[in-house]
Amino acid sequence: MIFHSAFDNIYLWLPLVGFLVGLIGTLIGGGGGGFFFIPILTILFGVPAQVAVATSLAATLPICIIGSIGHYRNDNIDIRLGLIMALAGILGALGGASFTSLITHKQLIICYGSYAVLIALLMIRSTVKKKREEANGIEKAEDAKIIKVAKGTFFGFVAGVITATFGTTGATPAQAGLLAMRKPVKVVIGTSLMVVMANTASALGAHFLVGEIDLTLVYFLTAGTIIGALVGPRLLKGARLERIDGPIRLWYALGMILFGIVMIISAFEVIPYLDK
Repeated sequence: MIFHSAFDNIYLWLPLVGFLVGLIGTLIGGGGGGFFFIPILTILFGVPAQVAVATSLAATLPICIIGSIGHYRNDNIDIRLGLIMALAGILGALGGASFTSLITHKQLIICYGSYAVLIALLMIRSTVKKKREEANGIEKAEDAKIIKVAKGTFFGFVAGVITATFGTTGATPAQAGLLAMRKPVKVVIGTSLMVVMANTASALGAHFLVGEIDLTLVYFLTAGTIIGALVGPRLLKGARLERIDGPIRLWYALGMILFGIVMIISAFEVIPYLDK
């Protein structure tokens, strides 16, 4: 269901939120900044979780489209691998959207918070492991073609499920697969953005049938996300990300843990208006 909520002065902050999310999303890949839409909308703006999920998808899609175009122009996308992951992700997204409509607001909040903490811990683990391997001069051999296809299909499917279930981009599973295949950092960022673009579009289509989308929130958010998504790829062009990729991911993971814990706590009525 599509609807327009009544305007509230606090909505004037949404373009700034959208800009920051759009910028972060195109800098770290997969529209990853879109992860923060759900806790921001539910905790700070009091939006019901199911509405926040669908609205987040609608606001995140421009980040993915514009960011993917920018990264394609900069030759940061592995098209073949991206297509494999995207096709698997579309199937996962269709199932995830149905699951969201079957659970309560509180259950969705708890699931999302738990997912955020778990993924953040896995992100920290993989970052530390990668840094340790580089320090010891360990280089893994490239996977065989069939292994690449299997990994791409699996991680793409998981990314699709996460995208539609939680309204976040599912960038982390996609990037985990690409990193496992030893892709360069810029290719990981660009290709995951392409994968998430397909997942977000299909999940949004499914939510048109089973979810609720607040177009008032979408308008204000996308006013900022579009600008942020245009700026991100330009900042990356010519940058040597290998040196700062680890610290960026660690700080991002810590932010995810913080937001995840806050959401879990809020579900138990510590923040009263979430049960309105």
